[in-house]
Amino acid sequence: MRVNEKYSTLPAEDRSVHIINICAIEDIGYLPSEGTLLNSLSVDPDAECKYGLYFRDGKRKVDYVLVYHHKRASGGRTLARRAQHGDAGPAARSARQDQPLPGKAGPLGAGEPEPPLDYHEDDKRFRREEYEGNLVEAGLELERDEDTKIHGVGFVKIHAPWNVLCREAEFLKLKMPTKKLYHISETRGLLKKINSVLQKITDPIQPKVAEHRPQTTKRLSYPFSREKQHLFDLSDKDSFFDSKTRSTIVYEILKRTTCTKAKYSMGQGEGRKKDSALLNKRRKCDRYGITSLLANGVYSAAYPLHDGDYEGDNVEFNDRKLLYEEWASYGVFYKYQPIDLVRKYFGEKIGLYFAWLGVYTQMLIPASVVGIIVFLYGWATVDDNIPSMEMCDQRHNITMCPLCDKTCSYWKMSSACATARASHLFDNPATVFFSIFMALWAATFMEHWKRKQMRLNYRWDLTGFEEEEEAVKDHPRAEYEARVLEKSLRKESKNKEKRRHLPEEPTNKWRQRVKTAMAGVKLTDKVKLTWRDRFPAYFTNLVSIIFMIAVTFAIVLGVIIYRISTAAALAMNSSPSVRSNIRVTVTATAVIINLVVIILLDEVYGCIARWLTKIEVPKTEKSFEERLIFKAFLLKFVNSYTPIFYVAFFKGRFVGRPGDYVYIFRSFRMEECAPGGCLMELCIQLSIIMLGKQLIQNNLFEIGIPKMKKFIRYLRLKHQSPSDHDEHVKKKQRYEVDYTLEPFAGLTPEYMEMIIQFGFVTLFVASFPLAPLFALLNNIIEIRLDAKKFVTELRRPVAVRAKDIGIWYNILRGVGKLAVIINAFVISFTSDFIPRLVYLYMYSENGTMHGFVNHTLSSFNVSDFQNGTAPNDPLDLGYEVQICRYKDYREPPWSEHKYDISKDFWAVLAARLAFVIVFQNLVMFMSDFVDWVIPDIPKDISQQIHKEKVLMVELFMREEQGKQQLLDTWMEKDRKKAEPCNNHSPAPAAPPPPPPPEGPDFPGGSL
Repeated sequence: MRVNEKYSTLPAEDRSVHIINICAIEDIGYLPSEGTLLNSLSVDPDAECKYGLYFRDGKRKVDYVLVYHHKRASGGRTLARRAQHGDAGPAARSARQDQPLPGKAGPLGAGEPEPPLDYHEDDKRFRREEYEGNLVEAGLELERDEDTKIHGVGFVKIHAPWNVLCREAEFLKLKMPTKKLYHISETRGLLKKINSVLQKITDPIQPKVAEHRPQTTKRLSYPFSREKQHLFDLSDKDSFFDSKTRSTIVYEILKRTTCTKAKYSMGQGEGRKKDSALLNKRRKCDRYGITSLLANGVYSAAYPLHDGDYEGDNVEFNDRKLLYEEWASYGVFYKYQPIDLVRKYFGEKIGLYFAWLGVYTQMLIPASVVGIIVFLYGWATVDDNIPSMEMCDQRHNITMCPLCDKTCSYWKMSSACATARASHLFDNPATVFFSIFMALWAATFMEHWKRKQMRLNYRWDLTGFEEEEEAVKDHPRAEYEARVLEKSLRKESKNKEKRRHLPEEPTNKWRQRVKTAMAGVKLTDKVKLTWRDRFPAYFTNLVSIIFMIAVTFAIVLGVIIYRISTAAALAMNSSPSVRSNIRVTVTATAVIINLVVIILLDEVYGCIARWLTKIEVPKTEKSFEERLIFKAFLLKFVNSYTPIFYVAFFKGRFVGRPGDYVYIFRSFRMEECAPGGCLMELCIQLSIIMLGKQLIQNNLFEIGIPKMKKFIRYLRLKHQSPSDHDEHVKKKQRYEVDYTLEPFAGLTPEYMEMIIQFGFVTLFVASFPLAPLFALLNNIIEIRLDAKKFVTELRRPVAVRAKDIGIWYNILRGVGKLAVIINAFVISFTSDFIPRLVYLYMYSENGTMHGFVNHTLSSFNVSDFQNGTAPNDPLDLGYEVQICRYKDYREPPWSEHKYDISKDFWAVLAARLAFVIVFQNLVMFMSDFVDWVIPDIPKDISQQIHKEKVLMVELFMREEQGKQQLLDTWMEKDRKKAEPCNNHSPAPAAPPPPPPPEGPDFPGGSL
């Protein structure tokens, strides 16, 4: 029997939710036999319910809330329609379903008809009634409330009684703490003293939360079982299952409870109309839970409640308030996060995200310190850098070739002095060391997180979670089931059409009946979506992704054309100050344009990635999430890093030479790097995009957009009821307040922005050593910003169990490996590190860097300019120029093979490629060595896990021994009772009767 069939004992036509009208019941004096319903309804709605956290009786806690929109009567007073389910026993519930209750036909009053609703509203009401009836049969208790402070919105409060919680906890294999306590093994000797000192030092920055204190004892956990309830401490049943666990259990029931009538009322195509009789037999093949009802507007929202208010003088103390004070406040930015309390309130999946974010932020501290040291080293040695001194020395009088055709004139190399000095801050020997350090840092970070993750798995009782994860992973999505059913119906319809055209043959009636009866069972058992069914979606995905990547490249090309044309336009300006700052102006404005485009396209690509994933119709939620993450990351990665890749590896590489330049569209000459190289421009590009994304997209959007939405909701509510708005705000119940909050949209956006930031920190760190510092400052704010958003701005999400961060870990590892390759190429091809080494050891006459700048410049005879490309004002410098210089390794004009690539170019290229190979393999080996040296599971945790297994075996062995002793005791008592009877001699009596005849009932003649 499947899970969905377990609670569907009545026919679908008889299952419904009766909407009871209070006035109608009072008018005729009807009182149900159980008496619970009217007693609970007579209680004041705002008394003993703790502002909506409990049912109206003030005893049963609200574990989940369903929200729907309904239309009220346009005139007259709107009466409350409230109903409770689950109060009475099965007999009373069956009686209510067999006999219509008073007030059901006229919910607005006795004898007063309800205003007609349109078809869609009536259809939604019909689906809700059936679905809620199925929830009642599953054991849940419901309470409806339409007399709310929010116009046109009704709420269904759900409570899971104790027996349902026990049943579902056993079904979900939830690990619960037992009565057995054991001591956690503590470190001894020197490690114990070090830990004690560290605890005293870090005590001021620890959150004041009970869950965060170091524990010396731990309760043994075991999957809950109703047969072994004696193992668990059930003295307080109300707190045994916390609010997170209760809401998770209710959500699982909501997901698997079906709504068969609603399913077929929403069917499409002629097959539904023709095969309605057959569909009624196939309802048990359907899974149509809360996710589909939300998608189709039957319900507008479904969420668990927050524990209470988080601020105010008279607010009752709760976990939400504690999280707000010790975690979601900017004033505690210097403290550790109360991760255990976050997990207790939001669940393991969200707890793991914040734990990972905390570990990542902590690991950024040493990276930031080393980055600052590298930057200060460059600052301290800038005056001793010989190449930049030669470029700034006006006595060298090096005349450079024009940067553009016609409008640009010759210029002095000394005018690029500031750029050359600034380049040394990031292009120095310490940069190579920092690149190696960051590669090892990334490997250490991944290993540190794996160990931290194992500690959390042990503390949160997630060891051995694979089986449960597989069960969740294999649960099909509603959209997938709908597509499978649609395919089955289409296939069945085709088969019927084929049989209709075939000549009828005499058949066995009994065989025909069996086939008809089994048709509904076999409809979707073997049918699944194949690659042929998904091929149009796959093709659409491929074409769309290629198109969007092409759009990104086209935008980058457009920015390149903007840079070229703007530089040419500024070169014609008569102001010397404007012409001297052409590079800085063009670079800064182009980067700002790139930043704006990146931010806009990020939002567009996120929506497109979700749409592309939906049309693929993945089978499970896990598959859907992984495909969505892959597409979104691919598109956002290309969008964020394409402009940076262009500056790092393509700008200045395909320029050509004076007299033979490369042109775009035969009119725009390709850009050149500055004499100091493109590393400084890469640094500017990286810093502005990184800081801009963090300030605007990650922080301003996260703060501003929720505030704006909240303000719009406030204005809308004030417009709907301006007279008593303030009074309504004061009297709102908890479920009404939570409804006005933003729905939880998943952790993908949070992870995505951090992964993109991780790419900025690692991929191009050779060009910007301060990237870890800016990431650290951003993350300190980001943690509290996300915390405040989860506590104050979002509805409480459903707790999801998880033992790791999923596909994000693989993405992090991939980015870390890619960072090694990219930094090798940045150091080798973008910076001047390799050309300087080649010059120092192969061409320097005195073993110093004197003459390096002249060695990297080639000569060009101005008489070799192509027609129409020479400067319009050749005397702009005040003298006639015969020879100009440009950065490249080419033969001089007086050589036999003038302007051909020289031998120096090939020597430098060979050195560059050799450096890439050596650097990549060396760093990869060191990273793998770090991975091998650091064990994934801490030794103490592996010992504790083994200890738990041993204790569990001992516990069950003692239990079995106790049962055996008890059984032996009972057998001994029975034996002693039987002995006096056997030893007692019988009194004299008449001769015994003859023995009965032997037979099957009396074998051997004995009774």
